[in-house]
Amino acid sequence: MKTLRVPQLMGDNPDSLPTKIQELRQNGVRAEIDEVNWQLEYPKKMPVSVTLAHDGEKLYLFYEVKREKIRAVNTRDFGSVWEDSCVEFFMQREGEMAYRNFEANPLGALLAAVRENRDSAVQLKADMPTIVRQASIGHYYGDGKELSDWTLYLEIPKRALGFAADESLLGQHIRANFYKCGDNTVEPHFLSWNPIEAPQPNFHLPQFFGKLELL
Repeated sequence: MKTLRVPQLMGDNPDSLPTKIQELRQNGVRAEIDEVNWQLEYPKKMPVSVTLAHDGEKLYLFYEVKREKIRAVNTRDFGSVWEDSCVEFFMQREGEMAYRNFEANPLGALLAAVRENRDSAVQLKADMPTIVRQASIGHYYGDGKELSDWTLYLEIPKRALGFAADESLLGQHIRANFYKCGDNTVEPHFLSWNPIEAPQPNFHLPQFFGKLELL
């Protein structure tokens, strides 16, 4: 099981999103999402990373995806974003059975829910206005192919993560995994940070989550 030590941002928490992203990239911890769990059926791989930090009240994530033939069809929250080019964050508090998943495409369309399993979900509709997201896409040609680099920035408040108002993220240990997928893209793929031992693609397996230590 992989472990990631997530630092606390000690800056002035600026309001400017570009400044927040710059601080996160400079002071956060970076993890590669590079496990190809179903090599025979879905060998596609691309450079994907996520950079994390927190400030006690929010968890900050910045995904970077390179050299993808992107699909971005879903334009509304709670759509089938996993069918598009998609990055995902699944997390579970220590001692809880339920887990939460946050999934977004290159347009910033977001799916967020609390679940007991893959087929049972309660959408986090009340929390959606509090989750900040910003996406960017850059197109170019490489090796004669049209490709894209894209990024996604997320600020997820502690309430959306399942913490109470009087709790701090500082010192918490969270079980989690990060994913990159694209079920209906030209090149379907299913990548993860912590490896998954399952016969078919399935991210809804908390037993294969890694660990985040929020310092």
